[in-house]
Order: sequence, then C-alpha cells, then structure tokens
Amino acid sequence: MKNKSERKTKEIIFTVEQPNELLKFLYEMQPNRPKGKVKSELEHKLVSVDGKVVTKFNYALRKGQQVTIGTYVPKFEKVSIPNLDIIFEDDELLVINKPAGMLAIATETEKTMTAYHLAMEYVRAKNSHGRIFIVHRLDRETSGVLIFAKNEEIKHALQDNWDSVAKFRGYVAVVEGCPEPMEGRIENKLRETESHLVYTAKMGDGKLAITNYKVRKRGENYSLVDVDIETGRKNQIRVHMSDMGCPIAGDKKYGSATNPVHRLCLHANKLVIVHPYTEEEMIFSTPVPKKMMQAVNK
Repeated sequence: MKNKSERKTKEIIFTVEQPNELLKFLYEMQPNRPKGKVKSELEHKLVSVDGKVVTKFNYALRKGQQVTIGTYVPKFEKVSIPNLDIIFEDDELLVINKPAGMLAIATETEKTMTAYHLAMEYVRAKNSHGRIFIVHRLDRETSGVLIFAKNEEIKHALQDNWDSVAKFRGYVAVVEGCPEPMEGRIENKLRETESHLVYTAKMGDGKLAITNYKVRKRGENYSLVDVDIETGRKNQIRVHMSDMGCPIAGDKKYGSATNPVHRLCLHANKLVIVHPYTEEEMIFSTPVPKKMMQAVNK
C-alpha cells in the first residue's frame, strides 16, 4: 500500500517548436516511453504548460510555449521480510542488497531461500496481485546490488538493452596478496567447461571479458580492490583476479587458499543505470561489508 505523500525529484522541460496537440507532443518528446505511461503523466497532473497544469490530451500548443513534465517517486510503506534489505523502490523497480550465499533465482534444489522469492513475498504482502521480474543476476556467493522489475514492460526495456542501460557496474573484492600492477585493465576471452568452471581461453573462440581494477588498500596478507566491469560474463572477476595470482579470498573454486571471513569476499557495491524511458541516471550503492574490511586488516 502506498503512502499518499509523494516527493518531486525531477522536472523535464520542452519548448514547443510548432503548433501541436499536447498528447501528440508528449509522445514525440518521449519516443522510448510507453504510451500508457505518457498518458498517465497527464492523468496524474504531472504536466504543465507555461506553469499551468493541463490534463486535456488535445490541448492546443502554440509555438514558443514551455511544457514541463514532473517526475514523482512515491513513498512506499515498508513491509518487514527477513533477509531482505531494500535499497530503493518505486512503481517500476525494487532494488535490494542481496546477501552472500543466497541464490538470485530458484534452482531445482533451492526454490524458497532466493532473492527472487523474498522480493516476490515482499511485493505480494502489499498487493496480492503484485509481480516481480529478475533483470540481472549475481553469483550465489556474491553480495550486493540486485535489481528487480515490477512489470514485464520495464523488465524487457532493461534486460534487452542491459549493456547500454548499465553505465557502471562496480564491485569491491578482497584478494590474497596484491595485484601487480596495482591498477589496470584486463581484456581477454573466457570459456566454460562442462563442469561449469570458467577459464581464460588461450586461443580460438570465447566470450569477450573486460575488467578494470584498482587497489584501494593494501594489507599484510590481503588487498581491497575496486573493480568495474565492461562485460558481465559468468565468474568474470573471479577468473581475472585468479589469473593475476591474487584469487578472491574465500574463492576455493578459483584457487584461494584462505577463507578469513567465511564467505567469498566479492561485493557488488555500485550500479549506475540510465532509465530506458526517462533517460534519468539512477545510482544504487551499498557499503562494503564490515567483515570484508576486517579481512584486509588481518
């Protein structure tokens, strides 16, 4: 259930270049936004012409007038669901901080303790007809920012254009030792074995993988590394750190010999997307888990 109060977050202003009807003008100015969403802007009194709110679809616009569209983010009532840490919520998106060790979506052996299941439980607790859709994924062992869509329309708008929508995908990792050099870019191709182990292809075919990294803090046994990826290949960061001789702490699968805080020390701490309809830049972030910071100081 939504609270009645809302807060305005942004205004978009367009200048009329030639006479037109208001709804047609709004369609032309927002070509990537679904027509139903554009109509709702008028119905919810979010559109004004020269400072006056207008709701008529066929309102006649004159050259030189200014049309302003206000964007509002409703304040949502929070429902307490164990293990569900909500970062952001609006009518279209639900963004959570997924804990390490939790699957993003169900498998044949685990169907209930997943981020998807908890997000669906949360939405259904407020609206029995509510739905949730996965947009992207994180490895089970990786914690951090995970986005869900609240309708199929926004799901496909994000998912089908993820490489262009996701402008920044940032992670922090605690690795054994310290990468040399302490800042760099890794670009190669990855393959996956039948047993689902990902490795760097020495020659031939593979999927392009690009990882940028920079050591933030160097400890006696471990280093804290900031990472951003330009491609989202399976286990990409884990393979690239391992190839440098600095596997992620707790990552036995890719060569780690230690597990200082009893988890894989990889956290998706920042995700920047451009909303496919409004073209608004949206930044979602979470702090580095305390246990990971403690590992660097050991």
